[in-house]
Amino acid sequence: MAIPPLLADLLAASGPSGHEEPAASVWRDAASAFAEVTRDPVGNSYAHVGPGDRPTLALVGHIDEIGIAVTHIEESGLLAYTVVGGFTPEALFAQRVTIAGRNGPVRGVVGRRMLSPNERRDRPRLDHADLHIDIGAASRDEAAALVRPGDAGVWDGPLLELPNGRISSKALDNRLGAYIALEAARRIGEAGGAWQPVAVAAVAEEVGYFGSRTAAYSLNPGAAIAIDVTYTTDGPGGDPRRVGKVELGSGVAISRGPMLNARVFDLLVEAAEAETIPHSFEIYTSDTMTDADAVNVSRAGIPTGLLSIPLRYMHSPVELASLEDIESVIRLVTAFGTRLAADESFLR
Repeated sequence: MAIPPLLADLLAASGPSGHEEPAASVWRDAASAFAEVTRDPVGNSYAHVGPGDRPTLALVGHIDEIGIAVTHIEESGLLAYTVVGGFTPEALFAQRVTIAGRNGPVRGVVGRRMLSPNERRDRPRLDHADLHIDIGAASRDEAAALVRPGDAGVWDGPLLELPNGRISSKALDNRLGAYIALEAARRIGEAGGAWQPVAVAAVAEEVGYFGSRTAAYSLNPGAAIAIDVTYTTDGPGGDPRRVGKVELGSGVAISRGPMLNARVFDLLVEAAEAETIPHSFEIYTSDTMTDADAVNVSRAGIPTGLLSIPLRYMHSPVELASLEDIESVIRLVTAFGTRLAADESFLR
């Protein structure tokens, strides 16, 4: 299975939370070929597919990724930073980064402070304060001509195609969701149906679900599907007893829990079984820590489901997923959207 060109373009673009414009621009350009495209002041992008005189089905995938932001420029020209979203310093140490600088991209590397002999022997726990970004500047003035405090950056590395239809890249969390929402909306539009799909490339999920919250309020859809990634349980340390068995290559993970609408869940399972779409189940007993949490309780309550792509090495520059799983999610969203009755009730 070939890597979809749009997905490759989305992964290549930068877009940490609060600075999603490059990735969002790629998404909107692709959507304009078949949808009415709008956006809002928060930064969300919308693709309205087909006539708008039908109930709205919101398909929400956040387009932001985790990253870093410059906090201070040292006299030496080295940069101090803070994280945008959550990830460990081990995932950043010795990596290459690209910062959106004053006049364009600025590339650099992440270094660690020099350790004392005792520290080298004792191997202290790595902390973000131990790390800095080196852009090759020889002085503070030279660095300040290139970047400013607040400039954001992301890991620098190409999309990697691996055997067995697997891919590795930064930002699979969650360009995959944004890509799937748009592709599924396109397919629903082609198939026809009683509901209008509106794909949403939501911003700022990694720092608080703020984009999906405003998108849900604005659209006020009759139902919604949030699309995100989830941890696989088939790698070292994985435990299917905790939330369910989710393996790479097992298809779409259908989530069930108190923050998700029971009728939406049932319809998703019915569609997966009817269309023989590979799937597994992920069980929550509280919030899901995805956009679904914000959408579900927006306004007077929006019936919301959550579908996830199995992902290894989340919040790292080498996130890894299966193209077959991605296609399974697209197929299920499409099947769900085309099977919805115009008078579908989600009341509990």
